[in-house]
This record gives sequence, C-alpha cells and structure tokens, in this order.
Amino acid sequence: MTEGAGIRTGDLPDDLSAPEAGMWQAFRNGSVYDLSSGDFTVDDPHGGHPWGPERTVRARIVCWLLLDGPPALAGRVSALKLVGVRITGALDLAGGQVTPYLELRGCRFDEEVRLPEARFTTVRMVDCSVPRLEAARVHTEGDLHLPRCRFRSGVRLTDAHIGTDLLLNQAVAHRDRSGRSIAADGMTVGQDLQAEMLESHGEMSLRGAQIGVSLSLRGARLTNPYSRFALNAPQMTVERTLYLTPAGVGSPQLSGTTPARGTRIQRFECRGGVRLDDGRFGDAVDLERARFVFTDDQELSLRRAQTPELRFLGDKPQRGKVVLSGARITTLVDRASSWPDAGNLHMGGFTYENLVPQGPFPLTRRLDWVAAATAEYAPEPYERLASVLRAAGEDEDAREVLLAKQRRRRETLPPAAKVWGFVQDWTVAYGYRPGRAAVWMAVLWAAGTLAFAHAGHPPMNPGGHPAWNPALFTLDLLLPVIDLGQVGQWQLRAGWQWLAAAMVLLGWVLATTVAAGATRLLRRS
Repeated sequence: MTEGAGIRTGDLPDDLSAPEAGMWQAFRNGSVYDLSSGDFTVDDPHGGHPWGPERTVRARIVCWLLLDGPPALAGRVSALKLVGVRITGALDLAGGQVTPYLELRGCRFDEEVRLPEARFTTVRMVDCSVPRLEAARVHTEGDLHLPRCRFRSGVRLTDAHIGTDLLLNQAVAHRDRSGRSIAADGMTVGQDLQAEMLESHGEMSLRGAQIGVSLSLRGARLTNPYSRFALNAPQMTVERTLYLTPAGVGSPQLSGTTPARGTRIQRFECRGGVRLDDGRFGDAVDLERARFVFTDDQELSLRRAQTPELRFLGDKPQRGKVVLSGARITTLVDRASSWPDAGNLHMGGFTYENLVPQGPFPLTRRLDWVAAATAEYAPEPYERLASVLRAAGEDEDAREVLLAKQRRRRETLPPAAKVWGFVQDWTVAYGYRPGRAAVWMAVLWAAGTLAFAHAGHPPMNPGGHPAWNPALFTLDLLLPVIDLGQVGQWQLRAGWQWLAAAMVLLGWVLATTVAAGATRLLRRS
C-alpha cells in the first residue's frame, strides 16, 4: 500500500511515533488531543521543565495533517486540537491552504512557526511558547487568537488579513533582529484587535493598519529602550475607539469597558515614543490614566490625527513632548494635570470645537496651557480657544483670552510699539474692557471740570459768547470729532493751554483704543 493510498483511506503511516499516532486519530475524530500531565509546574509551556518523547510530535506530521490529512471519521469533522504538546522542527505552512480547524493550547514549539501567505479558516494558539511567528500576508476567514503566548523573537503580521478578531491579550513579545516585537504594518482586521495587558519589549509597529471596530491596549505595557518608538502606528485607521486605558486584573470583563469599582487594575504604560500621526479614529482616542515615560527626544505624537473625541486624561509626562500639530478634534476631554510643562507641548494648527474639562480647570490654567504650547508668540492657539469659549457662551472668558493674546504679542514688539501697547492695556485693556474707558472718561471729566473752574477764560468774541461752563468745556476737549461749541469761544493762557492740550490728547487715546477694540470684536462676532 502506498503512502498516499493509506492517507486517503485513513490508515496510519508506518513511521509515526506513539504520540503522533494518537494525534493522527484525534485529528480524524475532531477531538482534543491532550498530553499534559496535570502538574501545573511540569505543564507550563514557558517553564524550564523538559518535555520528553512521550509528549513530542514532529512539525512535519502536523503540517501533513493540516495540508493533506486523512478523511474524518463518519459523522465527524476533522480538526487539530492539541494541548500540552511539544512540536519539534519548524512548523512551515507557507503558502498553504489549511481547511481544518486549528487550536493549540499550552504547547511548546522548538523552532519558529512559518505561516506567510497561508490561508486558514480560524487559528487559535493559546498560552503557547513560540520562538517566532512569521505570518506576513497570512489570511484568515475568522479569528486569529494568540492570547498568553510568548514570542521570544517577535511576531510578523505584515499585510496580514484577519477576517474577524485578532487577540493578543496577555501575550509577551520580545524584539526580533530589526528591533520590532510586533511588526504588523498594513495589517487589516475585520473587527477588534484586542491586546489587553500585552507585554511588548521592542517596537510595536502598526503603520497603515486598518481595524474594523476597536483597538484595545488596555493595561498593556510597551517598552522600547532601544529605539525611538514603542508604538509606531502612523496612518492607522480604527473605525471605533483606540483604548490606551486601564484593564481589570483577574476579573472577566468586556473589552472596552471601565473596570468596576474595587477591581484591581493595571494601567496602560508606555516606556518609549508613541506615533499616531495621520491616524483616523471613528469614535475616540482614550488615554484615561495612561502613563507615558519618555526620554527628552521621545514624544506622544498625534500630528494631523482626526477623531471626534480625544480623552487626554493620563499622567503628565515628566520628559519628552506631546505633539498635536494639525490634529482635528471635535471634543477635547482633558484634565489640567495631564498636560506637560512649557516647551513640551506643540499645538500648531490644532483644532477642536468643544472643551470638556474633567475636574477644576480655571481660565488661568487654560491660558497657561496655551502659553505652554507656544514657545514663541503665535495667535492661532489663543484665537481657537476664544472661538470655542464664545461658542459655548463664555463671552467674558473669550475676551480674557484675546486680551492675553495681545499681551503676549506685545512682548515681540519694538520698544515704541511696546510702550503704546502698555498704554492701551492700562487704559482700556486693548478695547476688551470698554467699561474701563467710561471710567477714565468720567475721571478726566471731573478733574478737568474742577481745574477749569479756576481758569482765566477771556472770550474770543466779547460781543457774543455763551456763559462759561467748565463741565461742557472739558467735555468738548475730551470728545474728538464731536464739537460742542465751547473750545472756540474762550482763550486760555500759560499752563491752562497745556492742560487743554493734554485733555485733547487723552481723549484721542481713549477714542483710538476703544475703536481698535471694537473693530477686533466686530471682526470676530
């Protein structure tokens, strides 16, 4: 009997070991093939306890079953379900069409698993020890599950297509020779990518990845002291929400939910730069209680990112930068204590329409926030904040922001213009506090009336002149353009002429600053 004929009839090949023969029969039956001992220490696939021949199968036989295995027993569906099995040799399914269901739990691989350009229905590898998973352009109709697996030399899923969910919960991935722990550039996931409490030691690269629902990195710990980024995901598209938030430890939870009160939690922590430039997020980017630890040249970058909501509620980075230049946000939910110090925040071209502060965030702190983002004077952040406040009905706060903008601008002016700026600020606050002009006008009118009541005032025309009225005379001096018919009727001499000239000058100063302020207000109304 030839080998091929034996496979077609379901007969066992002659060269199988006892564990392999058992696996062969379990495959035809579609049942679980469990070689674990029942001792947790011995069965730990990541531990140091050796697994002998009694629980060892060859990778070649596994490939044989998956690619060209025997027919299922009557009334059964063939499937490979292994528990506690050691697989020797490289499991190489590159380019293969794998029809049977594949599930490996608590297994140990001696060499890397190669799945590039292979096609599967669903693949589940749970709590397995794998030197490396090489799966570029792999295609699954259903899920790819890799929870609690440990990859000593990384995972490659470049341009992979996952039909439904990709699970990496509690997985541990160490970097490969290129420094990447998970290389998944151009990957497409039909539904969720869940990597909750993932440990990544190297660069997690998701450049250009497309996620059909949400990407959850709740409780994940990303570390990359070797290069610039721990999470490198520019041009990524997530149809719903990106979660960089806490996860509940030891309690079953739905992905994307907040841990219940009293639950022990593990926060998202990233030690290395994060790049989310040009990303598109359909619902939100959630950074609640996230912790970022950067060096001076690393940053959390959201350049030109777009999302309806940014929840910036993490811990303040002590070093490094936060860059929001060109980002477009509808609602910014933030906390005053979450933003970095001056010089470490960049917001050029950052647009947002609503502000929803969590906790106390007084206007003075908000102005400090804008100042922290503008090492050199730039009007745009002030004008954006004023526009948002005005749209929310906070007109007084909006005027305070525009006043702060003028004071910041004054610092860049030459000395003469700076003096004129101080005059405008001191008199009418650049026109943003017009009530102050009325106060100054009343003070000057009262002072002038008292002074000119004692002034000599021979008439210009002795034959016909009105009665002397120091109050109207002073008001005529203070009001430019408007002629009350008083100034031209009387002659003043010596110091009274200088006082009259000072009144005229002060009147023009008040009028000019009020007009400038009114013009600015009308331009933005």
